[in-house]
Amino acid sequence: MHLTPTELERLTIFSAAELARRYLGAGVRLSYPEAVAYLADEVLLAARKGMEHPDLVALAGQLLTAEQVEPGVASLLKTFSVEVMMDQGTKLVTVFDPIPPGTYDPTPGEVIPMEGEIELNAGRKPIEIEVLNTGDRTIQVRSHAHFFEVNRALRFDRRAAFGHRLDRPSGGGERFDPGVAKRVVLVPFGGTRRIHGFAGLTEGPVEGGADAAMARAEAKGYLK
Repeated sequence: MHLTPTELERLTIFSAAELARRYLGAGVRLSYPEAVAYLADEVLLAARKGMEHPDLVALAGQLLTAEQVEPGVASLLKTFSVEVMMDQGTKLVTVFDPIPPGTYDPTPGEVIPMEGEIELNAGRKPIEIEVLNTGDRTIQVRSHAHFFEVNRALRFDRRAAFGHRLDRPSGGGERFDPGVAKRVVLVPFGGTRRIHGFAGLTEGPVEGGADAAMARAEAKGYLK
């Protein structure tokens, strides 16, 4: 038996829809592709039986509820389209919002914060220093950077900043404009307090490493 690509697609939809029907019968919620296959199969069958276009669209909106699909599927499935065979030939049926949202249907990827407030860098003793950008362009420093090793055009008390980073949330930072002095708050690194990379001035534990790091900083022109 030779099948056209359209006939093969129809069989694929039917197979996935049958799996969806089995899940529905067992009380299992449908995933996104299972829900689409089930809706498409029912619309294709109804069109084959002679149902008109407006009735097909109405039918698709009555087949599934938010309680029958996995959380988030209803919000993901805002629209779907399927080509159906009708007396007039092949037509495209597009359905919008086929699954009515439930009482609470989470949006995939949304952030659901816990109640209360989270203290940033709790228990870490902060220090405040003044920083001057002596360069001719803006310098950005990210929250994770070892402040002791930032751009040599920034002038500040580097020894005081040794082993510290900006007191900012992960992914945040500070902007330093040319010729503008700015005060920032730093906090000590946590964890094992071993620092590697950046400008290569530390390369080891913070404890006991300040003098060697200062010597490297001076040799590389960071203390001018």
